[in-house]
Amino acid sequence: MSTQMADRLAERTAMRRHRAWRRVLGWVLAVVVVVALGVAALWSPVLALEKAQVSVSGVNQYVDPAAVREIVEEPVGTPLPRLDTVALREQLLRLRGVKDVRIARSWPHGLAVEVTPRVPVAAVPDGDELALLDSSGARVATRPSAPQGLPQVDVPLDDALALQAALHVLAALPPGLAKQVQQVSADTQDAVETVLDDGTTVVWGGSSQLPLKVEAVRTLRKLADGARTIDVSSPELPVTR
Repeated sequence: MSTQMADRLAERTAMRRHRAWRRVLGWVLAVVVVVALGVAALWSPVLALEKAQVSVSGVNQYVDPAAVREIVEEPVGTPLPRLDTVALREQLLRLRGVKDVRIARSWPHGLAVEVTPRVPVAAVPDGDELALLDSSGARVATRPSAPQGLPQVDVPLDDALALQAALHVLAALPPGLAKQVQQVSADTQDAVETVLDDGTTVVWGGSSQLPLKVEAVRTLRKLADGARTIDVSSPELPVTR
């Protein structure tokens, strides 16, 4: 009996050792597979970026599409997991006319780049040319003449406060009123004026209370359509003449 028990104990011990080795071998194989997959994803061309799979959207006439393409196609051949989208975005934001950028990997070989371009709201004299500025005052482009429908702001580029006030007024106008503006001036940040396409002068004053001022102008344009000047610098007490 003692011999049989000893044999059984030895058999059980051997089985436990066998199961333990199988578990160890299973874990080793799992680790090897994970490492192999990681190497394949990070270093092999299995998930590499392909030029034909790079899409760019949102570019307008003020953003150089060739410059955008050059930047986003430079890492072609790089596996997507290793692609530095943060660095790509920073490079694109340095291009003139680019306001924002969204970059998304499109597995297994693509990249989707969505550009938000700056939109000029005014043309400001800059020597013999015109600087096209967006509502934040960023230069979008430089042109010899203002594009159709873009008002000219007669404020020096180096007068930051007055220029910013004028741009804020323009940015606050609804489309119907904005397209009527032909000229903008601002001797100071509290003396913004616009001239509409029918010759009406709107005195805005500063850039505070703009929603109320806009409503006052729209109302007075209907009630006093013969007025040549609309003064809403004090929107609670607007004046026409």
